[in-house]
Amino acid sequence: MGRSRRTLPEELLLLALDPTTGTTAQPQSLDLGLAGAQLVELALAGRIAPDGDRIAVVAPRPTGDPTLDCALELLRRRGAPVRAVNWIGGPRLGLRQTYLSHLERCGMVHAVAGQMCGVLPTTRYQATDTEISREIRTRLDSAIRTGVPPDPRTAALAALAHAVGLGKHLYPGNEGRSSRSRLRDLIRHDPMGGLVAHAVMDVQNGVAAQPRRSPAPPAGRQAAPGTGPASEPARGVPMQPRRGSMARAVAH
Repeated sequence: MGRSRRTLPEELLLLALDPTTGTTAQPQSLDLGLAGAQLVELALAGRIAPDGDRIAVVAPRPTGDPTLDCALELLRRRGAPVRAVNWIGGPRLGLRQTYLSHLERCGMVHAVAGQMCGVLPTTRYQATDTEISREIRTRLDSAIRTGVPPDPRTAALAALAHAVGLGKHLYPGNEGRSSRSRLRDLIRHDPMGGLVAHAVMDVQNGVAAQPRRSPAPPAGRQAAPGTGPASEPARGVPMQPRRGSMARAVAH
């Protein structure tokens, strides 16, 4: 099977899109996964590389994909390697809609207007080319069932699908338990995909960063109130801004 020209964020989004309802599974964690998928895609393109738990830009030249190039430029502007967990946990408002709109322009999905509670306009997205979604799913199923180490792109897709909680969407019920377990195990086959997947899960679990410990007070001397490790605020990932009212809502 030839290598797909679709990017990992697009493939992850197509995996999450319910063909019946036109909604996306795990919408909140999916936003984190899309940000992580951009990192993996940039790494596959040779633009960034892991540096411990950080991401370093190694070749800042554009990829030709506007959304990926925007992410690459933001990473370049940091000037120093950035922790994957901090990058993924930063605000990514509109990222899912950006990719949905791109898939619509490419003819892979089409928008269906509706209403929420009979008042608020909504937009759902139905897949127009189910063959593409089936091809993506077949690659994933093959990696799970054959036990043959997958290519880095498929391994990263599996790692991201597990990280955002798509396992129960793709392989539901008790009969899907072994497939979900193998999906999780595929995380070890791609170092970058594994790094990003673990960062996505850390953000969801609130393990953005370990708080710095204050030095222990000298023997016989009690620490001043509010200066001990227990009272130090954690330095974590920026919280996602709350969305305000919108004239049009995207159905999750």
